[in-house]
Amino acid sequence: MRVPKTGPTRQTAPLRRKTVQNVGNAPSVSGTSAPRNIQDTSVILGIPPEEMTEKVRTAIMALMSEVDSMRKELELAQRKISELEKLADQDGMLAISNRRAFVREMTRMISYSQRYGINSSLIYLDLNDLKVINDTLGHAAGDAALTHMANIIVKNLRDSDIVGRLGGDEFGVILPKADEKVAQVKAQSLVATIQKTPFTWKDKAITLHVAYGIHPLLGTESADQALDQADQNMYVHKKELKKE
Repeated sequence: MRVPKTGPTRQTAPLRRKTVQNVGNAPSVSGTSAPRNIQDTSVILGIPPEEMTEKVRTAIMALMSEVDSMRKELELAQRKISELEKLADQDGMLAISNRRAFVREMTRMISYSQRYGINSSLIYLDLNDLKVINDTLGHAAGDAALTHMANIIVKNLRDSDIVGRLGGDEFGVILPKADEKVAQVKAQSLVATIQKTPFTWKDKAITLHVAYGIHPLLGTESADQALDQADQNMYVHKKELKKE
């Protein structure tokens, strides 16, 4: 199962590489290399040996130290940016994508369909009776039920599939390069697996029931329109379940 990621800001990268190269054999921001020496640096800077006075040597050493310090600060900043981007795309409670990241990935898949004619499918899943669980067992139990459901979904998807929490008790799954028939089979399989895997809370086994809706991503509508249609199809299934 793939969790969407966004790339780091690229604006500082060219400047960073250029600065390091001008100083000499300094290690790049993303890797390591052999330790630099002042002779190599003086060659890069074009300083003749006869002009390598103690004052010049001291200035170069100070410059090399400053570049090393800047490199470490940039590495730290990149790590922090990567962590923040991951947090921005991840659901606040579950270890899956949030709605914003999920919609972004769905928009990308729709564009892919428009360009190459290779369609994908959307599955809209809704956990029934979450309010009952919250009211009778407490919100901690409800959160645990959502986590239980999310874990089952993730474990039963391909690495290329995308899963996200759309809000509350609703989840979305994108199946790249899968038609509506394949999505129907996968949705039924997920629902059956969730139902036959009881959620346990304080030694009490609770069976979870899920409604689903399917919608093909054919590249003819926006992500919001596709979600709305899948949501409507899910409510049709929910009504059918209530009749049973």
